[in-house]
Amino acid sequence: MTDHRKLIPRSEFLFRSEESARRREDLSRRDFLKLGSIAAGGVLLKPWERMPRVLIQDFPDSPHLVRAVGDSNVRALPDINSAIVGTIKEDDVVPMLREVVGEFPLASNRRWVETPVGWVWSPNMQPVKNLPNEPVTDLYSTPIGQGMWVQVTVPWVEVDLEGASPISPWLQYRMFTEYKPIYLVYDQIFWVDQTRTDADGQVYYRLSELYASYGDVFWGPAEAFRRIEPEEVTPISPEVEDKMVMVNLRRQTVQAFEEGREVFFARCSTGLDGDETHTPEGLYHRIWRKMLSTHMAGNTAQGYDTPGIGYTTLFVGEGVAFHATFWHNAYGSKRSHGCVNLRPEDAKWIWRWTTPYVSPYDSTSPGDMTVQGFVGSLVQVVEF
Repeated sequence: MTDHRKLIPRSEFLFRSEESARRREDLSRRDFLKLGSIAAGGVLLKPWERMPRVLIQDFPDSPHLVRAVGDSNVRALPDINSAIVGTIKEDDVVPMLREVVGEFPLASNRRWVETPVGWVWSPNMQPVKNLPNEPVTDLYSTPIGQGMWVQVTVPWVEVDLEGASPISPWLQYRMFTEYKPIYLVYDQIFWVDQTRTDADGQVYYRLSELYASYGDVFWGPAEAFRRIEPEEVTPISPEVEDKMVMVNLRRQTVQAFEEGREVFFARCSTGLDGDETHTPEGLYHRIWRKMLSTHMAGNTAQGYDTPGIGYTTLFVGEGVAFHATFWHNAYGSKRSHGCVNLRPEDAKWIWRWTTPYVSPYDSTSPGDMTVQGFVGSLVQVVEF
C-alpha cells in the first residue's frame, strides 16, 4: 500500500507562521526590557505602532482543523507503539481527516486524529475552525458603558499587551520565560470596550476580562473575533421548572433532565483522582453563579492560570463549575482540577438551559449572576 505521507510535502498541510517562528527565535529578554523602558519613560506606543505584528494567518483551507495544544509525536498508525514519523509543535494547525478509536494500552482515552502527516493522539489536538469576521465598531450600550462579548473564531490570533508589564502568571511565564508572542486561541471569550482603526483601515479591539481578572488588557485584530449577540444566549426551555443536571464520574458523562426526561447528553472530563482535584460527589448541589467568561487560576501547587474561559456555571464551593475547555480534547476521561470540562458548545448549552438565567448586556455585571438558596438548578454528581 502506498504511504501518502511520503508523496505529499509536509509543508503543504502543516501551518506554522514563519514570521511567528522567527519572532520566537529572535525575541529576547532585552527586547521586553526595552519595551518596559519605553513605557516607564512615558512614551508608551500604541500596540500597532510598537512592533511588527502578524494579523490574520492563512491557515490550511479545510472545514475541519485541529490545533496542537502541546508538542506531540506523529505516528504512522493510530497506535502508541507504531513508528514515529514526525512531530507537531504547540499551536501548529493541520487538517483533520477523521477521528478513530485506536490503540493506547492503559490509557482511558484511545481516540486518534488522522492528519495528512500522520496520526496524533486526540486529547492533544483541539478541534478548531478558521472563520474570520467583518469588524464591528458599534458596541452595545450597557450599564457599565459601551461594550460587547467576543469569541475567538480562528485557530489562534496574535495580540499585543496594552502596556509593557504583564500581571497574570501565565502571561509573565509566556513573555519572560518562553519568550513567545501572546496568542489567544479558538473559543476563548473576552470583553471589548473600545475599538480603534489605524491609518490603513485595520480595526483593533481592546480585549479584557470582567471577572477574576488580573488586569491585563490586549489589543487584537477585529477579524479574529465574533461578537456574541443577545439572542444566541437566551434561555433554553425557560417554561420548564423541573430541571436537573447529572454528572457521572465513572462514565465521564453529563446528562440534563426535564421533569425526569433526558434532553441532553455529553461527554466530559471531571477532576483527577486525589484530595485536591476530585470532583465532589453529592445529590443536592445547586448552581449559585454563572459567568459568560472568567479567568481561572489555581494555587501554586496546582499550577494553572487560564484566561477567557467561556460559559462558566459554578455549583460547588468557590470554584467547581461546568465550563468550556480549549486546552485539551480528552472528553470521556478525567483531566481537570475538579471542574467539569466540556466542549464549548456543550458548556454553552448547560449555561443557557440552567437557572439562574443571565443577560449578557443588561445588568451592572454583564454576563454574570450570583444567587442564593434554591434558585439555581439542581446538580447531582454520582459515581456508579
